[in-house]
Order: sequence, then C-alpha cells, then structure tokens
Amino acid sequence: MGFEGPASKASRRRLVLPAVGLRRVCWPAGLEPSVIQDGGPALPLLDASVLARLRAETEDDDGIWRLFVRNFIDQMQPRIEKLRSTLTSGDATCALTAILSLRTSAQMVGARLLADLSLELEHAVRGAAAGPDPATVLPSLAAQYLRRIVHSGQRTREHLEAALA
Repeated sequence: MGFEGPASKASRRRLVLPAVGLRRVCWPAGLEPSVIQDGGPALPLLDASVLARLRAETEDDDGIWRLFVRNFIDQMQPRIEKLRSTLTSGDATCALTAILSLRTSAQMVGARLLADLSLELEHAVRGAAAGPDPATVLPSLAAQYLRRIVHSGQRTREHLEAALA
C-alpha cells in the first residue's frame, strides 16, 4: 500500500475525530491512520486517545496543543538523522540516546507505530551493546530499521499535519 502523489478530492475519505476537537480531517485514500507492516497485523499509526489527552491537559488551548504537535513534527527529521548517524558510526551509547528521544516524543503525541518501531530498535541496540563488537552490528541494525522508521515518520507527519489543518 503506497501513496504515489497527491490524492484527488474524490479519493479522500473523511474521518471525524471529535475526541481531539477536530471537526473534519481528510485522509488520502489508503493512508488512514493504520498500516499493515511486513504482512503482519494492522498497527495503528496514531492513537487518537493520546492526542485527546494532550488536548485536555493543555486545557483545550488550541495554540499550545498545536505548538506541541508542530514541535514534534519539526524535530522528527533531525531526531531520525541523529539516529542514522549514531547507528552507522557504531556508537551504541549515542544511538540509545537518539532512540529514546525519538521514542518518547512519538509516545507523547500518540505516534504509536513510530514509538513501537523505536522500542523494537532500542531492544536490538541494547542487545548489540552487550555483545562483543557493537560497532559492527549497529550499521546492520540501521539497514534493518531505518527504512521503516523513516516511512512511519513520513506517514505520521502527514497525518498530524492533516490534523492541524
């Protein structure tokens, strides 16, 4: 399932998310907030209940809620790039720091798939760090995980930007 460019208005599905105070969000067809990953079960891209809780905790102040989500979107690419550089250089300590930064920020906005992938990578990096030569294992973990993390990050950004529109 892929998205090959701008979807026409006719191919968009409307989704109402009253729990997060959104009147109407249009998701391009095939890009609803869940994905099938590697032939496995559908994993949610976003958890609307986390966004609803975030909005409630900011006392329904749209400015604060939107700023928080916008900051996540703006910092996601630099976090992924930091993760890429630390994995490919074989630096397990800095890779764990980069993973934790990405995972916790993803959890805070309800980016469920991105957080789950980050947690899976975290376990793999911790295992590699405990091994005899993590510097040789970490680049292979980058090859194994980064494509999925980048894709999930792009899809998450698309959905969050649609929610902010």
